[in-house]
Amino acid sequence: MIVIRVFILNQIILMPATKEIAVNKVNDPESLEKVFAIRREVFVGEQNCPPELEWEYEDESNHFLATIDGIPAGACRWRKTDKGYKLERFAVLSKFRGFGVAQQMVQSVLDDLPKDASFVYLHAQVQAVPLYKKFNFMETGPEFEEAGIRHFKMVKK
Repeated sequence: MIVIRVFILNQIILMPATKEIAVNKVNDPESLEKVFAIRREVFVGEQNCPPELEWEYEDESNHFLATIDGIPAGACRWRKTDKGYKLERFAVLSKFRGFGVAQQMVQSVLDDLPKDASFVYLHAQVQAVPLYKKFNFMETGPEFEEAGIRHFKMVKK
């Protein structure tokens, strides 16, 4: 068996080379705390987003927790807005990037949307645009800044 060393909270965890990615819709307090911890690490810690901009619309959102072999790895959500259905807060912990977690999260969120969701959109960080294009999202309008980060509005075709 090939193993990969992953450092989590100053511990070494040996993980098999074949990883099981799971993305689950969550609403229990323990799982939501894991979701919020991932977002805090990625958006507030890594990307320097102001914390007050990160925590909004939590109660009306549908939250998802991604795990790799049971270890929390990513988080995202969707919510209904006055414009349609907005996909938001896609975050993957740096040590888990490159394993397909983000793609699995996008697919899981899209699969969870109501069947009548006719207008689906998101605000993509510039570096994530290629990911969303794989799911038939297209940029609309000019680049803009949100929380100090460059974004494009993207709409699902």
